[in-house]
Amino acid sequence: MMKRKLMFLSLAAIGFASCNGGFKQGDGGLLYNIHTSKGNPKVKEGDFMTLNMILKTDKDSIINNSYDNGQPIPTLMPKSQMKGDIVSGLALLGEGDSATFKIAADSVFKGGQQRPPGFKGKYLVYTIKIEKVIAKGALNEQVFRDRVTQYMKGQTDALKGKEPAKIQGYLDAHKDLKFVKTASGLNYAVTTPGAGANVAVGDTAVINYTLRLVTGKVLETSSKEVAVKEKMQINPMNPYQPIRIPVGEGKVIKGWDEAFQLFNKGTKAVLVVPSSLGYGDQGSPQMQPYTPLVFEVELVNIVHPNPNAPKPVMPQMQMPTPTPATK
Repeated sequence: MMKRKLMFLSLAAIGFASCNGGFKQGDGGLLYNIHTSKGNPKVKEGDFMTLNMILKTDKDSIINNSYDNGQPIPTLMPKSQMKGDIVSGLALLGEGDSATFKIAADSVFKGGQQRPPGFKGKYLVYTIKIEKVIAKGALNEQVFRDRVTQYMKGQTDALKGKEPAKIQGYLDAHKDLKFVKTASGLNYAVTTPGAGANVAVGDTAVINYTLRLVTGKVLETSSKEVAVKEKMQINPMNPYQPIRIPVGEGKVIKGWDEAFQLFNKGTKAVLVVPSSLGYGDQGSPQMQPYTPLVFEVELVNIVHPNPNAPKPVMPQMQMPTPTPATK
């Protein structure tokens, strides 16, 4: 009887693995499939690590792909909030290891946390590779911070060194566009000429735009048509319409302030913006430091300032009342 029961359990386990595509089940319902195990110590709470991650739904709709940025994500290993969360999965890995995790979307987005726009699917699927681990262990805080800082500086310096080749690679692959390079390092190619006077400082440019990395990956767009074509998650809160930007006032990246003064109404162009005219050595939440950007832009309209608009009234300075001298 016991033998038959053990056989039944074994068959049930095999059946479960087959139904989940070879995934094993961990605590809290976490499904995991470890692809590579180097035998290094597992990452622990408080350790520093860098990882590459592809996050998608179980419908194969990609939400985020760190490989597009050309640099892994740096982070401290947090404390697990509940059994079966992604931190529980990371705790199964060490430096050089890779795995895929499936987590029920309902458990991730519980408590009122908003789902990504247009999200559909039962699971979130994380494919992760741990690139580097700096263990906190018994290190005092200062030594640990110094090691992390030194490592990150090396990574940033490497990105800085690679940027010129990234830009040149894009230009070489798009020679048909006949780019012009300005003194600042901005490269632009007019694909459709406009007409009339160019944008001037103080004007408002009304533009459509698509922002890409030099790899071609789209990060943002004002065009729903482009978003659909690129299979992006459609944000129902995004109106997908031209945006208005003040020109020459330092309220947008330097590359835009310079480029739009070169164009007139109706111009369509491609801009290759070096990081020195973009987000520099700091990057942004969407991109790493020293990231060159590619913009496809259309200057839909130019709004000139109203010369008859009332000038702002400067507040009059009140002179202090002299205090009478005391005898």
